Amino acid sequence: MYTIVVYDVGEKRVAKVCKYLRTVLQWMQNSVFEGELTAAQMERMKRRLQTLMEPEEDALLIYMLSDEKWLKRETIGVEKSFRSNLL
Repeated sequence: MYTIVVYDVGEKRVAKVCKYLRTVLQWMQNSVFEGELTAAQMERMKRRLQTLMEPEEDALLIYMLSDEKWLKRETIGVEKSFRSNLL
């Protein structure tokens, strides 16, 4: 499934959350990641993020689409990520 993750975490945890998300998704801009995940990868990601967050202070939004073709994206201003199909 195509996944978009948006997070707002405490300053002390931002680097850890960002570093982890860079291993599983494509960085798009500050606190926004997206990419294709299997159901197993999604569950693993959610479990790991829960260990990095403080539930009373932090917020994490996960948008799930069955396919990227249903996503329409428009960038206004500077494109911060350098999307590529190359690994």
